[in-house]
Amino acid sequence: MSALKKHDVFQAVADPTRREILHLLSHQNLAISEITSHFSITRTAVVKHLTILSEANLISGKKNGREKIYHLHPEPLMEIKDWISYFEQFWDNKLSMLKFLVENEEDKKE
Repeated sequence: MSALKKHDVFQAVADPTRREILHLLSHQNLAISEITSHFSITRTAVVKHLTILSEANLISGKKNGREKIYHLHPEPLMEIKDWISYFEQFWDNKLSMLKFLVENEEDKKE
């Protein structure tokens, strides 16, 4: 039996700093020093964010000399996409109702 993840994908993306780290890594693999340079927080704080993202299997790091290079694993984000897609039916319904109301209002004016 596999060990339970400490953090799930929803917890991992709940923080704006972690979302920005994911965004940075979506463009290219980065060393921790390059990631840290984008934030006004300490390296230690960045490492904590990277740990949470790693525990959610969204990123992984590989030693390259004295640095650790991080890269994105976007597959777990599908869990969020699947969850959100369920609610699209409600948005679509609301937009259809709005369209209907606007069109009926325009018909009344004519």
